[in-house]
Amino acid sequence: MNTSELKIKLDGNTLVDIQFSFSHSLALVGQSGSGKSLTLKALLGMLPENMDYSLKNGFDFELIKGESIAFIPQNPFTALSPLTKIKKQFFCSQDRMEELFKEVGLHKGLLDRFPPELSGGQLQRVVIAMALEVQPKLLLLDEPTTALDPETRCMIIKLLKELQERENFQMLFVTHDIVSAKNLCEDICVIQDGEVVEFGKMLKVLEQPQQAYTKQLIEANFSNREFRQ
Repeated sequence: MNTSELKIKLDGNTLVDIQFSFSHSLALVGQSGSGKSLTLKALLGMLPENMDYSLKNGFDFELIKGESIAFIPQNPFTALSPLTKIKKQFFCSQDRMEELFKEVGLHKGLLDRFPPELSGGQLQRVVIAMALEVQPKLLLLDEPTTALDPETRCMIIKLLKELQERENFQMLFVTHDIVSAKNLCEDICVIQDGEVVEFGKMLKVLEQPQQAYTKQLIEANFSNREFRQ
């Protein structure tokens, strides 16, 4: 199990001070302004220079640009050049590209298309294929299902679970969408104002939340009927 401790400060004020552990898949959940985005940016080495932060962890996040960690953004357009054919945005061979497309359920003919010619669901699968190119040990996901319709969202979640089983990587899923988190992750870490307020196995936390903040998040995401399902 990998344990990470993260502290982020700005002008002497602590914005995030959290510790989280996971061995398979973890959802980092909270409302806007809770510290999710700051945490993800710290893991990606993307915080502004005026923010001081320290990160102690079981993963070597210094290899973020190497071959141990991959990132899937919320909006796939931010990871793709709209004026460049998709096949020109990979760094592997044509055979490897076609193999990756097959893994994510895309036809190889789409490699000759430009990103604006694909649907949102197809683009998200392209980005997933690009992430798999480096055979990551850890996959960081920034709400990759938020902009998708319900049917496509379910398809992407199912795909990620299948890929994790085959490729044996770990996942950190940053989201406010507890429905998707429940369907994808084993563990959940709930943060509020830069601090962990609840942590544990997903189903146990959802069924027996200890904090009012967690209960509010659950109620905002599930109807009683949906939760019982």
